[in-house]
Amino acid sequence: MFVRGDFEKIERKIFCGERLTREDGEILFNCNELSWLGALADYVRKKICGDEVFYNVNCHVNLTNICVSRCKFCAFGRNFDDRGAYAMTIDDAIKLVEEAGRDPNLSGLHIVSGLHPTWTFENYLAFVEVLHEKFPALHLKGFTGVEIQHFAKISGLSVEKILIRLKNAGLEAIAGGGAEILSDRVRNLLCPKKCSADEWLEVARTAHKLGIKTNASMLYGHVENFSERVDHLLKLRELQDETGGFQTFICFPFLPKNTALEKKIRQTSMWDDLKTMAISRLMLDNFKNIKAYWVMLTVPVAQVALSFGANDIDGTIHRENILHDAGATSPRSLAEDEIIKIIREAGRIPAAVDCNFRRINA
Repeated sequence: MFVRGDFEKIERKIFCGERLTREDGEILFNCNELSWLGALADYVRKKICGDEVFYNVNCHVNLTNICVSRCKFCAFGRNFDDRGAYAMTIDDAIKLVEEAGRDPNLSGLHIVSGLHPTWTFENYLAFVEVLHEKFPALHLKGFTGVEIQHFAKISGLSVEKILIRLKNAGLEAIAGGGAEILSDRVRNLLCPKKCSADEWLEVARTAHKLGIKTNASMLYGHVENFSERVDHLLKLRELQDETGGFQTFICFPFLPKNTALEKKIRQTSMWDDLKTMAISRLMLDNFKNIKAYWVMLTVPVAQVALSFGANDIDGTIHRENILHDAGATSPRSLAEDEIIKIIREAGRIPAAVDCNFRRINA
């Protein structure tokens, strides 16, 4: 049972610039005063990063949905012989990017994939090398901590050597997915074939030491509890204290449609989504950027989230597959002028950036 004094204590900490504790985080997740949470998060957002909202003109390249992991929360992964299974060739990837490149403002590619049972690390590396050579003006962000650990496992190379080779091939930043919930209890229940929480964090730590920026994320609304959400945020905050290498944090609400959990778990509510966004901003005091990922949240909720601590709305995407397989009802892409309109309607200033948050056409 929490009393009003608990909330007043947290409010004083925030206005005095004091760091919130694990206990504070649990109090906030059990708080239903959404407007109060939003106001606090918006105060911190404005203090840390002002009124700019970052976006990019990007294209998602999902190389294959054939995956050995087959996580219970995933609607994208397939076995070899499943209906809808696919594996891109390099020519397929080039064609996709050429199609997206009809937009003269296209600035980057976001490359993520399934853990294909027969592809080698060299197969994945070849996509990066060719896309970088073919489209040298595009900034490449790609692969998650889970994929990097998979590459190390199948190649016998260290994570450090994998990252060095990807960097030399043209990869500039690492995607934030695969963190899910950084609890081995949760991971053993939902994705036991994936890397552990510590292994995911070690990929990020190693990348940061090599000068490669990464993103971070949290997939919430499945079997985790509030304490595990708080622990997840604290683990990210601790590593950010150590390295400073995280660029943005993404709140991913779990979408149950077409997953093994579809009949067991309901989709998160807008209330939970906005609460989690606000608390993430308050707990992650060393992250400049908090992303409202419109693909999962829907455009209207993402727009509201800009008043709940978010200052990053992702990008145009061009064609998204992974989350739409799980029932995302948002468009598969947005035009740049639509994103700009969404940001301006929220009273914010649109700022186009590349995958390392460098301003474009500033």
